[in-house]
Amino acid sequence: MIKNSPYDIVKHIMMTEKGAVLKEQNKYAFKVAPKATKLEVADAVEQIYGVKVKSVNMLNFMGKLKRAGRSPVPGRRANWKKAVVSLAEGSIDLA
Repeated sequence: MIKNSPYDIVKHIMMTEKGAVLKEQNKYAFKVAPKATKLEVADAVEQIYGVKVKSVNMLNFMGKLKRAGRSPVPGRRANWKKAVVSLAEGSIDLA
């Protein structure tokens, strides 16, 4: 387990079109630390937003290959992790 603050585990909430659809189902998407676990994400969201977490689903994303300028050698964007958090009751106050 990572011994960091909740703000090191949960990077930011992801406001996308898919996130708006999830919000109707009382679910929220977060960009999280790549080594974070479901339990750590649930604890961090509860501490930051003061809500009760029902479940957490995690997705890993591989960074895309990108070419920089005329260089034939491709680089790679960073790998990242997304967590979809289902809340038991209430909602997150984004104000």
